[in-house]
Amino acid sequence: MSELVHLSVADGIGTITLDSQHNRNALSRQLVTELFDALAAAEADEHVTVIVLAAEGKVFCSGADLSEAGSGDMTEGLRAINLLQRTIATSAKPVVARIQGPVRAGGLGIVAATDIAIASSAVTFALTEVRLGLAAYSISLSILPKMAPRAASYTFLSGATFTAAEAAEWGLITTAADDLDAEVGRVVGELSQGAPSGLRETKKLLNADLVARIDALGEEMATSSAALFASDEARAAMTAFFSRPKG
Repeated sequence: MSELVHLSVADGIGTITLDSQHNRNALSRQLVTELFDALAAAEADEHVTVIVLAAEGKVFCSGADLSEAGSGDMTEGLRAINLLQRTIATSAKPVVARIQGPVRAGGLGIVAATDIAIASSAVTFALTEVRLGLAAYSISLSILPKMAPRAASYTFLSGATFTAAEAAEWGLITTAADDLDAEVGRVVGELSQGAPSGLRETKKLLNADLVARIDALGEEMATSSAALFASDEARAAMTAFFSRPKG
């Protein structure tokens, strides 16, 4: 079985790279498990000051792996998504998302959980759950505290695609950059000047409300979302999705 997540460490930066290009870096069980492992390894490495979350291929993350959605109860997988958001938020080290390609559905929850999110100006985003008879329950745990309420209402209810500039204006990401690597490098350089204890305690301060929200609502969000995934309406919508011509 090929590795879907890679961790490399250089100059105090732990870069975690999603590399599941066959399904557009979807959040499959294998990818999520490996992502947990990479985050734990970066957290434990005393040489790592900042964690960068990146992706290979044209897409940063396409959301849940819908090919797994019909294979049984989704509750455990959704609990894992909740825990993944919590793990990113509670890491003692700043986590920076380097977003080189489109982000859809569940991928937005991962982006929102990071401390700083930098996207290429050409990147687009969309919360497509509503179009599949679903609701963005679990990822709302991290998105809603970050995103402007009116923008959240529009994007959650419409499923419409929006730009990196709009994502920055609405609070989902930190900035849209014409030169992605230069901007990531600049920000990482600034973060690297922080003392570990200062970074750790400041993250606790900044993310206390988010972590409390995940702890309080996570189980309800997972079970509610799993129920929708199992509904006849959602199953029909996902069947239609997979039946669409590709390309």
